[in-house]
Amino acid sequence: MNASAPSADSLRAALAGLLDGLPPQRAAQAVDRLIATYRGTTPTDAPVLRDRSDVAAYAAYRMPATFEAVRGALDALREAAPDWAPRTHTDVGGGTGAATWAVAEAWGEVPPRTTVLDWAEPALALGRELAGGVLDAEWRRERIGGALRLADTDLVTVSYVLKELTEADRTSLVAEAARAARAVVVVEPGTPDGYERIIAARALLVGAGFTVAAPCPHSGACPIAPGTDWCHFSARVSRSSLHRKVKGGSLAYEDEKYAYVAAVRFPVDPAAARIVRRPQIRKGLVQLELCGPEGLSRDTVTKRHGPLYKQARDAEWGDPWPPEADAL
Repeated sequence: MNASAPSADSLRAALAGLLDGLPPQRAAQAVDRLIATYRGTTPTDAPVLRDRSDVAAYAAYRMPATFEAVRGALDALREAAPDWAPRTHTDVGGGTGAATWAVAEAWGEVPPRTTVLDWAEPALALGRELAGGVLDAEWRRERIGGALRLADTDLVTVSYVLKELTEADRTSLVAEAARAARAVVVVEPGTPDGYERIIAARALLVGAGFTVAAPCPHSGACPIAPGTDWCHFSARVSRSSLHRKVKGGSLAYEDEKYAYVAAVRFPVDPAAARIVRRPQIRKGLVQLELCGPEGLSRDTVTKRHGPLYKQARDAEWGDPWPPEADAL
């Protein structure tokens, strides 16, 4: 690591000025095409990011949101395994490196050495540029799919990648990540189809002998009946002026919906239960929708619960529940 510590602020600083010289109309067109690609339903066997304009638009449009989503998943992993820290990390399909920034921030005191793999050389080139002086990473061009072979590593992240692959390649990629790593974190959009890909990845990881560290408080079957609902979470993303310009928004923030699984090959202490919907605060009470080892449930916390009531009012979607005793 060099002088600057990796963080959301340092990522925004690295992104500042990225679109200088790129005509606004071209940037907007690239963003529109990327949105259509990521929201579509057809997998692709070609890189989504084709040239410098695409990559610059993607970095401004997607990197802050991807960073926050991956950070949310990593925070949950760290809560379940507070004494574990990876020394090596492979970012599969990492593109411009948003997940790599999140990993470096999560273990900032001694961040792992990262290898970023992607099949789009323009994305790798821009990732190197953004990371200069901040991240300890190697950027390597590889075809992301069923034939990919990974070096053994402590942590593999696969963020916003599975949608771009065929079902067979998804299965092979997750199986290879399970073979190579001690911990695997997979993040997908917080949509019904994104959740389905996470559930499929979760099943493969559990079948390979992994324990689910988060978000689930167990490694058994998901209690959500297929087709009735989906499990996802939300991350608040601060928008810089650059971000607002590229995305055409006026608010200073946006909420990124994401689904994820973090699974490991070592002992963890998962949450007793997890808040799986935004807490509903009413006069004198808070309603929490929970997922626990026994399935889905609702907990109503009122003022008569004393300190627990204040904790419930401060609780956020995705948090473990109940809080640690020393936090009450």
